[in-house]
Amino acid sequence: MNPTDDKTIVKEYFNSTGFDRFLRIYGDGEVNKVQLDIRTGHQQTVNTVLDWLKTDDLTQLTICDAGCGVGSLSIPLAEAGATVYGSDISEKMVAEATERAEAQLGSTSKLKFAALDLEALSGNYHTVTCLDVLIHYPQNEADKMISHLASMAQSRLILSFAPKTVVLSLLKKIGSFFPGASKATRAYLHREADIIKILETNGFAVQRQAMTKTSFYFSRILEATRK
Repeated sequence: MNPTDDKTIVKEYFNSTGFDRFLRIYGDGEVNKVQLDIRTGHQQTVNTVLDWLKTDDLTQLTICDAGCGVGSLSIPLAEAGATVYGSDISEKMVAEATERAEAQLGSTSKLKFAALDLEALSGNYHTVTCLDVLIHYPQNEADKMISHLASMAQSRLILSFAPKTVVLSLLKKIGSFFPGASKATRAYLHREADIIKILETNGFAVQRQAMTKTSFYFSRILEATRK
């Protein structure tokens, strides 16, 4: 499958059955134990990044939240005073994020959303964040995508990804790492050393690292700043 096909499948999935599944997992309704575990893990990742960013004066920062989903990170950042531009490949995700933002923040110029894939993003921001999106990119395409995001980041780039380890590769192979019959997209794991190399090639150095690990959710988080 070529990268274009991957992107088309991801877009179509998150505009249909994937959107409903996403909302169920990342909403506040009742879910099964596996979905609750994934919900908890993802929120831990978001909370870690929020804690990192809130050590700065957010009122002075412009942030691009690439692959924003339903605004789990974008909305609290805007609420804390940052100027945030959130984007997602799924029109349905962006519509839901916009609705949630209006319900929580009202009308504000601090937060804007757009339905765009990562390659179509442009502009310059103090910080660029991209959480749990690399899972949809094979390694060669991840290189291009991270380099593009790095070109928009004036000072800092924060990424999270499913790390490629022997254990997680085995879990993925037997199907327990990404459970759920409704999942219809490929899931790519990445070696941390490869991600760091891409960041360094683009003039960034890793400053902070964290790992979110639950039973069914694994996410490595890297904060990199310009050298």
